Amino acid sequence: MNPSLLSLAAAGAMMVSPAMAADAPVAPKVLVISMFKHEATHWLEGEKLDIKMPIPGLSEAFPDLSCNAAGLCVVTTSMGYANAASSISALIHSDKLDLSHTYFLIAGIAGVDPADGTTGSALWARYVIDGGLQWEVDARSLPKGWNTGLFGMYSKAPGEKPKSVYGTETYHLDDALVDKAYALSKNVALADSDEARAYRALYPAAPANAAPTVSICDTVSGDTWWHGKAMSDAINAWAKLLTDGAANYCTTQQEDNATLTALKRGADMGRLDFTRIAVLRTASNFDQEHPGQLPSDSLNANSGGFMPSLENAYRVGSALTRAILADWAVWKDGVPKD
Repeated sequence: MNPSLLSLAAAGAMMVSPAMAADAPVAPKVLVISMFKHEATHWLEGEKLDIKMPIPGLSEAFPDLSCNAAGLCVVTTSMGYANAASSISALIHSDKLDLSHTYFLIAGIAGVDPADGTTGSALWARYVIDGGLQWEVDARSLPKGWNTGLFGMYSKAPGEKPKSVYGTETYHLDDALVDKAYALSKNVALADSDEARAYRALYPAAPANAAPTVSICDTVSGDTWWHGKAMSDAINAWAKLLTDGAANYCTTQQEDNATLTALKRGADMGRLDFTRIAVLRTASNFDQEHPGQLPSDSLNANSGGFMPSLENAYRVGSALTRAILADWAVWKDGVPKD
C-alpha cells in the first residue's frame, strides 16, 4: 500500500485519485517513539507495521518510519540525547509528514527507584526532568554539610533552586492525556519473570519486592547512567527542587528531555501539538542496590526485568494507541473528557 494513504485515513478525507494521493504527506494518528531495536520489536510484530518509509536524517541504524494503514507509526531514534534529538528533528522537518494532529508516545525501558516501583512496572510521566544539566564537584571532597556533589548551575549549594539556564530542564506534560492514558491502561495484565520475582525479593519492602503495576510517576533524563541510593536520593531531590515539590522521581532514562526539546521546537513552528505527547517508561532494573550489595554490582546485575519491561511497554502503551485509533473521530480534536 502506498504510505501516503495514511494521510487520507488520518484526516478522514474523501477518496481522491492515486495521482493526488501520491503527493500527499503521511499524517500519522499515533507515532510511537522507541530508542533501540528491542523496544521497537513488539510494536513491529504486534501491529504489523509493514509500510516502510525512509526519512532522511534518521539514524543510519533505523532509517525507516514503520507504519500501518490504520495510522500507527513507529520510529526508532537510537539511544542517547544526540540521537534522540536528531532523529525527532528529522521527522519534524520532513516534507513527507504531516504531524499537526499526531499523538506521540515515547515508550521505552528505564531504571526505577525501589521506593516507587519494581521491575516490570509501567509508569506514565507527568514531569520529565533533565538530570544532567547540573554542576558537579567531586563527591570525595564535599564541603561540610553537603550530601551530594550535584547542584544547580549558577547556584551555590544543593537545595538552592537555580534559574532556568537552558529552557529544557523541565517539561510538564498534558495532565488530561496523562490521566487518560493511565485510566485506559491501569488494569492491563503485566508480564513478569521468575528471575525478576527472585531478584526483587532481595529488597526488603514494597513496592520493590511486590508485583509490577501501572502508575503515574515522573522520569529524569541523563546520558550518564547514575546508580546507587546516594545518587538516587540526590536525583529525587533535584526533581522536587526544579518543580517546587510537584515531581516524584521514579524512573531514569537517557533520552526524554532531548526528545521533548525537539518536539517543543516543532510545536513552536506550528508543525505539531505539544499537548499530544505521552511518556511511558517501564522498569527493566533498579536504580540502586539492595541491602548488602554494592552499587557497582547492582548496576551490572541481571535483575530479570529486561524482557518483561519490553513486553509491558507494548502492552501498556498499546492500550492508549488502540483507543486513539479505534475512536479517531473523537480523539482527532483532543483528549476525550469522558
